[in-house]
Amino acid sequence: MTNAQPGWIRGAIDVHGPGSAEFQEGLTHYNTRRFQAGLPEDASPDQLAQEGAIAAAEIDFIETLRREIAPLTDRIPCDPDGFLAWFEGLKKTGPGQGDPLFPWLATSATLEQMRWFLLQEVAGEAGFEDLLAMTQVKMPVQPKLEMARNFWDEMGRGRQKGMHGPMLERLATYCELSPTPETVVPEALALGNTMIALAHHRRYAYHSVGALGVIEMTAPTRAGYVDKGLRRLGIPAKKRHYFALHAVLDVKHSQEWNCEVIRPLVADDPRRARAIAEGAVIRLWHGARTFERYRREFGFVDQHSHAA
Repeated sequence: MTNAQPGWIRGAIDVHGPGSAEFQEGLTHYNTRRFQAGLPEDASPDQLAQEGAIAAAEIDFIETLRREIAPLTDRIPCDPDGFLAWFEGLKKTGPGQGDPLFPWLATSATLEQMRWFLLQEVAGEAGFEDLLAMTQVKMPVQPKLEMARNFWDEMGRGRQKGMHGPMLERLATYCELSPTPETVVPEALALGNTMIALAHHRRYAYHSVGALGVIEMTAPTRAGYVDKGLRRLGIPAKKRHYFALHAVLDVKHSQEWNCEVIRPLVADDPRRARAIAEGAVIRLWHGARTFERYRREFGFVDQHSHAA
């Protein structure tokens, strides 16, 4: 492989095999610098060739995931009411729901175990506001306006202290967390990399809508458990505010996302239902794999396969 075609891209379709970890680590390093603002004179001569090779590998990766989750999306209603009922049912029946990891974090995890968990979560956080910004490009007016309202909340409604991303960074700083791709399990890296790929490639824009929507719908329960665990371990309220906030705010965001984004998109073109469904299930599938890996690291494995 040349510099334009790094060797790690060969693991793009190896989602269960040994090549997966190398691919996710390489892609995470690439994504770290990929969207940084730059200057023309700083661009390498092979930048465009490298972008093309990596983009092709990303698409191979996403197409592999679509095949992987196909049995879970084989009967998707295409009418708005039926689809919303199916989508909202994912909160109870989707991969990753009800995983025992989160009650355990709330009641039993030690401070070091919680710090390890947060290290993984911080590294897998792709930046919800940036994913929103990429996803909303050229969307119809009604969904675009709701995405804008959601983005404004993520940005603290114009107040730096209220921005959600820095809230998580403050918790990471307080807990002395400095994640690198080498210190994070590949399942967590894959989650963040998938969210970036869906938002970046316009062919997966509706997949991104589903993935972002299912995060809003399922995050409050998990965030509530994590907040309880952090409070039990003596983490100050101001430092754990990210989880306390998302345990409440995302309930409202989810209701509005389903009504103002998903419903009109499906009503306008029923074909979008499958893409939105696949994006949601891919996100939950990654979550379930990540939670299972965390439980193995903590030394307890549950037969439960639907995670939180």
